[in-house]
Amino acid sequence: MTEIFNSPLLLILFLSLLFILAFLYSSVGHGGASGYLAVLVLFNAAPETMKTSALMLNVFVSLISFTMYARSGYFHWKLFLPFAIASIPAAFIGATVQLDESIYKKILGICLLFPILRLSGFIGTEPDELKPFKWGYGLLIGAIIGLLSGMIGIGGGIILSPVILLLHWAKMKETAAVSALFIFVNSIAGLAGHFSKGLSFEPHILVLLMVAIVGGLAGSYLGARMFQNKLLSYILAFVLLIASIKLMIT
Repeated sequence: MTEIFNSPLLLILFLSLLFILAFLYSSVGHGGASGYLAVLVLFNAAPETMKTSALMLNVFVSLISFTMYARSGYFHWKLFLPFAIASIPAAFIGATVQLDESIYKKILGICLLFPILRLSGFIGTEPDELKPFKWGYGLLIGAIIGLLSGMIGIGGGIILSPVILLLHWAKMKETAAVSALFIFVNSIAGLAGHFSKGLSFEPHILVLLMVAIVGGLAGSYLGARMFQNKLLSYILAFVLLIASIKLMIT
């Protein structure tokens, strides 16, 4: 990542994309780790520091997003708890798993398809009628997403949100609130797992955090109030698609 900070043009482009990612992801209750990883891939960042950097940004942006949605009355503990109970230990375990770099890139490339479809409007529409939530399914889904999240360095909201909406367990804003806190706890669990292996942060993480926090504040504030910006969503989906293709063919 040092090369980015040594080039003013690359730095402006990188930080602009980071701000847009935090803004748009937080507007739908996500932390943005999958997007941060995608941009880091495009800028050829070192693989060994990508996960911890993305997860740290995730922690702050998802907490901001959760606070905004919860203050607006959209958070429900009964929906959140089974996912979190199973996902937190699974995320820690997943973070200790050492994946081959080529396998890691393929899995991340596939996972990027979720936010691409979400930002493009193909999945994640408002359910017409809600169905009863089942704890057993919540525990199973939480464990699977947590393990996968820990392995690739994301919070798991990009997978959880579509699942909740497709199963008609909550409306979009309730889903955003639950996903935001889910991402927060999973990101902390994932960081703990990475630190147990001796990984550390990039020296420029404070600059990235400041940009992501500003974007997260703006996006979550407007997102909790029915903000929508289709053009930015489509542009971001296109950027993520490029990163996904790059990951799956390298």
